[in-house]
Amino acid sequence: MSGQHTLPDLPYSYDALEPFISRQIMELHHKKHHQTYVNALNAAEQAYAKASTPKERIALQAALKFNGGGHINHSLFWKNLAPAKSEGKGNGGSLQDGPLKQAIEGQWHSLDAFKKEFNTTTAGIQGSGWGWLGLNPSTKRLEIATTANQDPLLSLVPIIGVDVWEHAFYLQYLNVKVDYLNAIWSVINWEEAENRFKDAIGSSKL
Repeated sequence: MSGQHTLPDLPYSYDALEPFISRQIMELHHKKHHQTYVNALNAAEQAYAKASTPKERIALQAALKFNGGGHINHSLFWKNLAPAKSEGKGNGGSLQDGPLKQAIEGQWHSLDAFKKEFNTTTAGIQGSGWGWLGLNPSTKRLEIATTANQDPLLSLVPIIGVDVWEHAFYLQYLNVKVDYLNAIWSVINWEEAENRFKDAIGSSKL
C-alpha cells in the first residue's frame, strides 16, 4: 500500500560511531532528515494515488524521486556503517579476507588505492549527492560512481553508499568534506558490503 513507509531503526546507538561521526549528527540525520524524506514520500504517494489526471501525476514525479531516493539511500547508508574496530566498539572499518577484498585488490591493487580514488571522485561532487561503490550486473566488476541530490543508484548494484550532503558532516567537519571522507572508512560496515557483494554476484537483479 502506498504511503506506508516508516523510519527504520538504527542497528546501533546514536553515539556508537563516535569519534568519527558524532551523536549530534547521527540524531539529526536520522530523526530529522531521514524522517522528513519518509513523511514527504508518504504524502507524495498518497497524493499520486488520488491524482486523476496525467498532469497531476507528472507534477508529483519530482517529489517521488527526491524523497523516495532519500529514503532508499539512507536506509542503505545506516546499514553501511558500524561501530569502529579501531575504538574497540565493533567491526567497523575492518575488511576481512574474502571475495570483496579480492575484487577490490584485483581492480585497484590495494584497499588504500581504492579509498583514494573513491574519496577523490566523491569529493568532486558539485553540491549535494552520494558516492558509491557498485557492482556492474553485466560485467560483474566493481565501479565507483556518484549520484546527484538524493538520486538512487540505478545503473549498478549498490555495495557501499556514502552521503555527502552537508547535513551528514558539517556540524563536525565544517566544510572540509575530505576529512569526513577520510574518517568514514573507520566506520564502514564491510561485513554488510561483503554480503551485498555476494548477493549481487549471485544474482543479475538490481
